[in-house]
Amino acid sequence: MVVSALAMKVPDMKALRAIKFLLQFQMVGVMLLAVPGSSAEDQVRAGPEQIVSEVHDALTRAMREGPTLGYKGRFELLAPVVDKTHELDFIARTALGANWAQLDAGQQRTFTDVFRKLSIGSYAGWFKSHEGEHFEILEQQSLPRNQVMVRSRLVRPRGEPVRFDYVLRQAPDGWRIVNVLADGVSDLALKRVEYRAILQRDGFPALIDMLREKIALTENG
Repeated sequence: MVVSALAMKVPDMKALRAIKFLLQFQMVGVMLLAVPGSSAEDQVRAGPEQIVSEVHDALTRAMREGPTLGYKGRFELLAPVVDKTHELDFIARTALGANWAQLDAGQQRTFTDVFRKLSIGSYAGWFKSHEGEHFEILEQQSLPRNQVMVRSRLVRPRGEPVRFDYVLRQAPDGWRIVNVLADGVSDLALKRVEYRAILQRDGFPALIDMLREKIALTENG
């Protein structure tokens, strides 16, 4: 009877292993919660391909709803996505290079604000109608200075696909786009050459006027 009573109270080996596994699992959960700075948001932070996919989804929606939304609607649709996925302040500073330090604080704010409007406006102006296009992500490549490139293309029903390669780097709040190459041509490199030439030749007011003219063209194009 004593043996029978003990047998009823003592679990078999399978049960012991299951209990041990559950205890270990619970301990791991406690340790994760106790890690300084660890949060659910950090654990699900988007990777480079997810960032690019978010941009593609927004651009596809802008194309599909383009005629209904109009330029203003597309701009409002894309603005929060571009702000979230692109490191616009960094791109603006990089476009001006050493000239950035020569601007006063007010000029820097003005340039960054106008540059942001042009960046979003360019997307809103280019991606305004849909004829069956879709984006495909091809691969992710490592680059120097802890950057990565996500290679993709826009497949069109008629004509050759358009390559879009995105360069991303780790910002304080996650991966962010810092350059876009369309069919191998660097958008940032083009901006560097154009902006610096105008700034050095004609001055800051002329550069801002040129950017605002480009914004108007994206809206009316």
